[in-house]
Amino acid sequence: MKRTGPSNEELRNLIQDLKQLSLDQKVPLWKRIAKDLEKSTRQRRIINISKINRFSKANETIIVPGKVLGTGDINHNVTVAAWQFSESAKDKIKSLLSIRDLMKTNPKGKKLRILG
Repeated sequence: MKRTGPSNEELRNLIQDLKQLSLDQKVPLWKRIAKDLEKSTRQRRIINISKINRFSKANETIIVPGKVLGTGDINHNVTVAAWQFSESAKDKIKSLLSIRDLMKTNPKGKKLRILG
């Protein structure tokens, strides 16, 4: 069976935009995020807030090419950009961004950390 990629049209558009931004800005980070998002749902990254808390520093921007779940607590300010957030994660994280919003605000991909 041939792998065709995600069937979600919004996700397909995001992947295409990430690849284009990577070429335009000459930033391989966006291509890496696109490659991670192309994976099947079962292989896509899923992390909890507790892991974000352990592996991030205060006032840092984290990008998760997958889903953020709400298990655990976060005890410092951190900006998180991800493809999806659970409802409990939305309640616990003060500063949330979509990956598309992060692309617009930080097209050069400076000072980002990929978790997952």
